[in-house]
Amino acid sequence: MADCLFCNMAQGKMQVDKLYEDDLVFSIRDIHPRAPVHVMVIPKQHIPTATELTDEHGPLLGRLFSAAAQVARREGLDERGYRLAFNVGEHAGMTIPHLHLHMLGGRPLGPEG
Repeated sequence: MADCLFCNMAQGKMQVDKLYEDDLVFSIRDIHPRAPVHVMVIPKQHIPTATELTDEHGPLLGRLFSAAAQVARREGLDERGYRLAFNVGEHAGMTIPHLHLHMLGGRPLGPEG
């Protein structure tokens, strides 16, 4: 999708510091962090929201979680814990219509973060 911020990042049209990248996903720091560590893991394939996911996306979802675990280890969160969350829709706080997984940590988050 030509006007999608995350697609432009994935295609190299917009330079960003990637914490992780492979053939299916990449990870960057959130520019409006809600915790000391706030990272997003983003599929390179344009999927607007989690409501668009199908069974065929199973391998991609597995990769999102695997990449998050690798980044969590690098960020020193694997021992203390962290939160993984998908925002789905405007009321959930989704501001970029491209599926992405938030990883938050670095402080006690409580039940709602």
